[in-house]
Amino acid sequence: MRILLSAIYPYAFLLLYLIIPFDEYFRAPPNILLAILVVAFPFVVKKEDFKKLKSIPIAIFLALFAYLFIDSFLAGRLEEDYKFINKVMIAVGLAILYIPVADVKKINSAIIFSALAAILFSIYNFVLITDATGSFALGDSPQVVESLLVDRLYLGLLSTFSILISFQAIQKKYHPNNNYYLANIFINFVFIVLIASKIAVISLFVLVLIHQFYGQRKIWKLIIAFVALTAVVGLFLILKNEKGSQLYKAEVANQNAPPAFIQNSMTYELRAVVWKCATDIINDEGFNLTGIGFTETKNKLVSCYETKIEDPKKSEEFVTERYNTHSQFLDFYLSAGFIGLLLFLLFIVVSFFTVKKQFFPTAMLAILVMYCLVENVFHRQIGAYYIGFILIVLITSAQNSENNRIKDI
Repeated sequence: MRILLSAIYPYAFLLLYLIIPFDEYFRAPPNILLAILVVAFPFVVKKEDFKKLKSIPIAIFLALFAYLFIDSFLAGRLEEDYKFINKVMIAVGLAILYIPVADVKKINSAIIFSALAAILFSIYNFVLITDATGSFALGDSPQVVESLLVDRLYLGLLSTFSILISFQAIQKKYHPNNNYYLANIFINFVFIVLIASKIAVISLFVLVLIHQFYGQRKIWKLIIAFVALTAVVGLFLILKNEKGSQLYKAEVANQNAPPAFIQNSMTYELRAVVWKCATDIINDEGFNLTGIGFTETKNKLVSCYETKIEDPKKSEEFVTERYNTHSQFLDFYLSAGFIGLLLFLLFIVVSFFTVKKQFFPTAMLAILVMYCLVENVFHRQIGAYYIGFILIVLITSAQNSENNRIKDI
């Protein structure tokens, strides 16, 4: 029985990460796979497997989860905040459930194929919608937004993972698989550009910059670093100069308006308003040690939308959608206080110093920081799954660092 479960277990993990983007279409399979992994875990795990968890970054992340749970329980808001804390638990759980898996390459392959499947699905939807509307547009167009399998931000994150994994897998000497990895990099990069995922494009430029600090120092690397830095600064200035407060475009005449399913999918720059409300709440609350809770944070944001947004239609939109802070750092400070934010920042900083000699995990941390700046990754189940993947990368990288130190001794 144990031999059979040990053989099935890694493929269950692989299948889970393969179908994550389809979670909104197939709610049951991911939960079933998680249940299978939980049930099989005691039968396949070995005592030595738990050594993989002996790293300071993982210990800090576990401390963060424990703090969120205890803080909410003592404040009497556990029932309200459980939905959020459960997402953090998923990330922690995936890291723990991973430890019996011997080969992380299986999960990497699942990420690559998952990204390709999501791209194919999105392209298929785009063709259908373009045919139905009779118009063709890319970038921020309603057709693109509606056709994507998941939110553009998370699809861009998945493609960024796929590019990074493929780049890391390319061998310096000729290997037939190099062609497949290069093709995958090209496909995902073109897709990111076509769907206009700004944060994904910026992330890729930052990763190019970071990579120049690894390997031999050569003049062409300095040139690439300078170009990448210039591109990142340029993109930042462009985004900064965009009118963040222009949340709605002028309404077109009814006869020229696109179908309702297109109108409902349109996305706008809303972070300027959300961040302004979050800043106002911070100023009103003053120094916050333990936070006001994740649900209460949303309630206060909604109150801000009702009073600070002058346009009634815009105010109603924000109130109805109950937009969150759109920054995991802001959310941790408001909801879990200074202690919660400190633990999360400590996890990132300690992780960096643990794996700084390795490009792949360092790049993963950079991606985590950039996405947490503009998104509440723990408010979505797909975000929790991908944070779990980053934790898995950190576990394997810390283990490699430990093995290298042993060899050096």
